[in-house]
Amino acid sequence: MARSDHFQDSSRPLFQGSDEAPSEALPKNRLPSYIQDHRTRLRERFMLGGATAMPDYELLELVLFRSIPRRDVKPLARALMDKFQDFNRVITAPAERLEEVKGIGAAVITDLKILEATAHRMARARVMQRQVISSWDAVLDYCHTTMAHRETEQFRVLYLDRKNVLIADEEQARGTVDHVPVYPREVAKRALELNASALILVHNHPSGDPTPSTSDIDMTDRINTALVALGLVLHDHLIIGKSRELSFRSEGYL
Repeated sequence: MARSDHFQDSSRPLFQGSDEAPSEALPKNRLPSYIQDHRTRLRERFMLGGATAMPDYELLELVLFRSIPRRDVKPLARALMDKFQDFNRVITAPAERLEEVKGIGAAVITDLKILEATAHRMARARVMQRQVISSWDAVLDYCHTTMAHRETEQFRVLYLDRKNVLIADEEQARGTVDHVPVYPREVAKRALELNASALILVHNHPSGDPTPSTSDIDMTDRINTALVALGLVLHDHLIIGKSRELSFRSEGYL
């Protein structure tokens, strides 16, 4: 998530809107017993069965309990699910899209972004400084976690050393819903700076369909040509869709 000038002024709210109902709706800051009982049951079910024991909207409720401690959050969880369809899309939604849901304010957005960052960091820890070929499933999981639910295209480069150990994972560019600008010279230059021997290109298709476009194929060819001239290897180019990925290597494009 991009930095905001709000971080430089603690007196200003990070996001607009309010997470809590007006104070007059919360006598003595206590929840009605039926809401408190519902929260207790959900927490107990989660502790006994984990995330698989509950649907997405109930898992989202558990998050909202902490963000909004003095309000019935079930309608808000439903509203978020109606807008974004599943839990992953909720936590990865841009702040400005989340703010479109009535009742979403700074506390909720901050907590959702913390969850997103945590998921990304955990997935990244499984692949960094590891041999890519032997942890390929983890690499795919990481790419899906960080990119599958983005609403605009993102282009990343995974840089590998001579033993195919992942030494760097960097975002090279961001774009629109159907285009991202990529410069082969910059990709190759960065590989030399990192003393990398091989690369894997990764970008997402917000449409959900990972089928490569003509421009995807052309861009890959241009990057590969630049790398070959420097004695570097392009192992693959992965296009990440909503539920599956496409490998240029497997599909014969490389």
